[in-house]
Amino acid sequence: MSTPQIIRHADAKALAEDVALRLVNEIVRAEADKRTFHLVLTGGGIGIAALNAVREHAAESGIGWSHVHLWWGDERFLPDKDADRNETQARAALIDAIGVPAQQVHPMPASDGLDGDHATHAATRYSRELAVAARGQGPVPVFDVCLLGVGPDAHIASLFPGLPQVHEDEASVAPVHDSPKPPPTRITLTLPSINTSREVWVLASGEAKAEAVRLGLAGGDVGEAPVAGVRGTEKTLFWVDEAAASLI
Repeated sequence: MSTPQIIRHADAKALAEDVALRLVNEIVRAEADKRTFHLVLTGGGIGIAALNAVREHAAESGIGWSHVHLWWGDERFLPDKDADRNETQARAALIDAIGVPAQQVHPMPASDGLDGDHATHAATRYSRELAVAARGQGPVPVFDVCLLGVGPDAHIASLFPGLPQVHEDEASVAPVHDSPKPPPTRITLTLPSINTSREVWVLASGEAKAEAVRLGLAGGDVGEAPVAGVRGTEKTLFWVDEAAASLI
């Protein structure tokens, strides 16, 4: 696992812009190398701001999308097209404006989908989709970049302090039934899945995230601070603005 690196910016706008430019460059490089690129998306204010910035830079970069697969780190288990779903927000910010083939966009199931309101079945369905994409190389494909937001309580994806899903080490995807943040039912990648990523990018903006950033960089008990347990195999980057970096 890699040692975390800090990338600081003056404010949230500069942070989102730089994340977008770096991400576009990574996707373009993979295209030039004729490599499939697996990207894990996140929600939240700074995550969606970064996707908006990617959309703005995509046309000028000449970026192609036919080699890109889009996944999600977690999802609110709500009906399809619900405004609070990470998928809905990502489609509005980026996906609907670019040329990613539809079959290469892999949203987590909705509560009105094939599994109905059975989050456990939905999590299993997503784990099978990941396994198919991995082509026998493991439970999930090797993600090139995994974008993660972080909460003031140091949660990442829908892995919250004190909940058992933080310690899940067998399933690649887990249901969450008692999230401390609404809605209570969610689906999330587990830490082993996240940590297959070549690069993990943790995005944090604002003073409320400062303690979580400190804990994430320090490592330690993932039960108390799940962000402390995320590490890419090649790089772990904490993208922070000055407010979020105030305790480091």
